[in-house]
Amino acid sequence: MTDETAPNRPEARSPRGFMDRRARDLVAERQILAAVSAVYERYGFEALDTGAFEYADALGKFLPDADRPNEGVFALQDDDEQWMALRYDLTAPLARFAAQNWETLPKPFRRYAFGPVWRNEKPGPGRFREFTQCDADTVGSARPEADAEIIAMAAEGLVAAGLPTGSAVIRINNRKLLNGLLATAGVSDERQKLGVLRAVDKLDRLGPDGVRLLLGEGRKDESGAFTKGAGLTAAAAEAVLAFTAAGGGGDRSSVLARLADIIGGSAEGDAGLAELAAIDGALKSLGVSEAQAVFEPAIVRGLEYYTGAVFEAELLLETTDEKGHPVRFGSIGGGGRYDDLVARFTGQTVPATGFSFGVSRLASALRAAGRDMAADVRGPVVVIAFNNDDMAHYFAAAGELRAAGIAAEVYLGSSGMKAQMKYADRRLAPAAVILGGDEIAAGTVTIKDLDLGRELAAGITDNSQWRGERPGQISCPRADLVAAVAKIVRGG
Repeated sequence: MTDETAPNRPEARSPRGFMDRRARDLVAERQILAAVSAVYERYGFEALDTGAFEYADALGKFLPDADRPNEGVFALQDDDEQWMALRYDLTAPLARFAAQNWETLPKPFRRYAFGPVWRNEKPGPGRFREFTQCDADTVGSARPEADAEIIAMAAEGLVAAGLPTGSAVIRINNRKLLNGLLATAGVSDERQKLGVLRAVDKLDRLGPDGVRLLLGEGRKDESGAFTKGAGLTAAAAEAVLAFTAAGGGGDRSSVLARLADIIGGSAEGDAGLAELAAIDGALKSLGVSEAQAVFEPAIVRGLEYYTGAVFEAELLLETTDEKGHPVRFGSIGGGGRYDDLVARFTGQTVPATGFSFGVSRLASALRAAGRDMAADVRGPVVVIAFNNDDMAHYFAAAGELRAAGIAAEVYLGSSGMKAQMKYADRRLAPAAVILGGDEIAAGTVTIKDLDLGRELAAGITDNSQWRGERPGQISCPRADLVAAVAKIVRGG
C-alpha cells in the first residue's frame, strides 16, 4: 500500500487538559462526594443540579469584551444566535438559578451541588480543563454566622473525605479589612485595589519581596517577562505587607487584636473586624477548634466577586509523588461571601456565602498522602470459561453471585486458563471460580482466593513451593458456591 492509498487514521490521543479516568479514580471521587454530601445534608442543605451550559452573559467572570466570548470558557452559539458556555464553576449557575426562582425559594436558600466544571485555560501539571467540584452555599443570609456554618461544614467535610483531624486547616480573612486599610492609605481606584488583591494572592509563591514589587511598579520574572504592579506608594505597600503578616500565630482573638491595631479605624475595616469576631464566636459554638480554622490576613482569594469573608482550606499532610519526592498540594478548597453576584440579574443585593471542594484535587492529595479512599477497590469475581459446551454452568454461577450482591463476570475472551487467571489478577478480582469438567461432574467447585494469594505471594520465593501449596485454593460443594465466595469477598 502506497502513502497515497494509506488510510488517514486519526492519532489516538486525549485533548490537552482532559483526563481519562479508570475505576480507581472514579471510585475515589464518588466516595469523597458521598461522604461530603452526607455532611451537607446533615446541616440541612438541599441538593441542586444545574445544566452544564449557561448563557455566556450569565457567567460574567472570565468573559472578555469580544465578538466570540470563549476566553476562559468553552462557548458555542445556539441556533437563536445566543452564546452558551460550559460552566466554569458551580457558583455562577447558582446565582442565575436563585435570581430566576427567588420568589418560590425558601429563604435563606441552602443548597449543595457537585459535578464537572470546565475552564478554557492553559493546562499544566495538576491544572486541568475539566475537573469536579462540590459546593455548599447559603443565599439570602447576611449574618456572619452563615459564613461560620459554611466553614464548620468544610472542616467536617474534610474529615469525612478521609483527612484525619489536624491534617488540614481552613484559613479565614475578610476582604473588608484590606479595603479599609487601602482607604486609609488613600487608594480608591478599583483597578488598583484589584492589583493589590492579585499581588497578595501570590504571597505564598513569591514571598514578601516579590509581592512588594507587585504592589509597587511591577516585577520581572525569571524569563524576563514584566508584570505591571498596583502602583502603591512605598508606605502603602509596607502597610499591606504588615497587614498580611499579622496572622503570625496565636489564637483567633489574638489575630483580631493585632489586625485592629493595623487597620487604623476605617469604617469598612471595623465592619470586617466585627464580622470576623462574630464568626469566631459561632465557630466556638459549632465546636471548630483553633487548629481547624485560623484567621489569616494573607488569604484574599483571587476571584473578584468576593465581598466579605473569604476562606481557603490548606492540606498539611506530607505528600509525595510516584517517585517519592515531596509534593506541596496547598489549597484543596475555598470560598467566601459574594453579596453582589445575584444582583447581576436582579439589580438588588442578595447576600450569599459558600465553599467549594476541588474533588479531583482532594482525591489526588489523599492518594499522595497514602490515604487513597479507593485503595481497596477490587474488580468482580471472575468465572473461568473452559469450553463453549459448559457456558450455561458458568453463567448460572455468575448469576447466583450477582443475585447475592457480589459482582461477577464470566470470562468472554478466547484465551486459555493461564491467561484467564492473569486477566482476573489484572482486574484485581477477589476470587476466581473454576468449574471444569471434573467439578461439574462431581457437583463441586474450585475457588481461588486471589486476595490471599497476592498476600502470600510476597512471602514465598520458591516457585515449586508455591505450586505445591496452592495457597488460597479451596474446593467445596457446588451448592456452597455463594457462601464460600461471600466469605472471601466480605471477610466473613
